[in-house]
Amino acid sequence: MLKTLLVIAIGFLPSLFSLWLMRKTRNRTRLLLRRTAVALPMEQFRIHTRTDEGDRYYLEGVGYLIGDISCRYNARSGYLRCAVNPNGPCENCRYYEPRDFTNSDKTLK
Repeated sequence: MLKTLLVIAIGFLPSLFSLWLMRKTRNRTRLLLRRTAVALPMEQFRIHTRTDEGDRYYLEGVGYLIGDISCRYNARSGYLRCAVNPNGPCENCRYYEPRDFTNSDKTLK
């Protein structure tokens, strides 16, 4: 009977050691992440999506847009100006191509 209990106890030792080691590693990782989050300034992670106020306008039914909507490459988005010149400005852009505003144009809503 004593030998059986000893064999069972020895059988459980590796799993108990593994659980202890996993818990210790998890706690150490959490502490390291907490220290890193406190040490780094949040300004590094902010995305600068604010554009020049004169370049941003509101279109009823669509929302806020930036850039020249008459350009073929305009993304029609409040975050991205266009594919070829995303940072702008639209004035005197060498990639400007006028957009054809016909009824067959399905992309404009």
